[in-house]
Amino acid sequence: VFIAVFLALNSFIFSLFTLMAGDDSSVGTYFMIVMFIFIILVPLLTMKSFSEERKMRTEQLLLTAPVSLTGMVLGKYLAAFTLFLGTVLFSCINFFPLYEIGQREMNSAYNLDQINDVKTYLSKVPHIGPVSGQIVGSIIGVILIGAAFIAIGVFISALTENQLSAAVITIAVVLSTIALGLLVQITDADGQYIISSYGLRYVLGWFSVLSRFSAFGYGYFDYAALIYYISITGVFLFLTVRVYDSRRWA
Repeated sequence: VFIAVFLALNSFIFSLFTLMAGDDSSVGTYFMIVMFIFIILVPLLTMKSFSEERKMRTEQLLLTAPVSLTGMVLGKYLAAFTLFLGTVLFSCINFFPLYEIGQREMNSAYNLDQINDVKTYLSKVPHIGPVSGQIVGSIIGVILIGAAFIAIGVFISALTENQLSAAVITIAVVLSTIALGLLVQITDADGQYIISSYGLRYVLGWFSVLSRFSAFGYGYFDYAALIYYISITGVFLFLTVRVYDSRRWA
């Protein structure tokens, strides 16, 4: 279900904001909307991770299995992340027609068929078509954000046996991490930030996943953002292990 819904929505949004947008096409807008799709789809992917085990009364089997709690949690997490990663990578086929259209427009604009040294010529003229660095960077950023969201969803799933509750709470948490980035950017009619305190904006922006994504969208690999997303993933997986460690001895 996750794969089908994600690919369908992804293809529609990609066509709407790139292929059908003409001169107003924006790959950055497409990736930004993809992150908002994660608000709904990631919780649906993770809500069964542990809550179903508690509901089906098979949780004790996990706790008594000959595997460490860390291994158990990582197994659940990697299962969800592998499905997510495979779906995101498969959706990249959408970019092939975009590159094809860009190549046609470039040939038409610069008459490349009549130029001997095309590579040298293109280095001296404005680029037409998608920018590979921005696309690859955005894909890496999306994968990192998805990894963090999945870790949050797995943790929340471990707290309740109700799948719907796990999904709703995860949606709220994921939405809040994205909303923080939007909140610090909102200005009034005079162009002034609604949050006047720079310190508060800085703190809220630090917790926002959107502020860290911007560098990837420009084609830059931000090591600080990489550490940030990995840290979020690690913290919530650690908390999930602690939840089950406490239950084992309860």
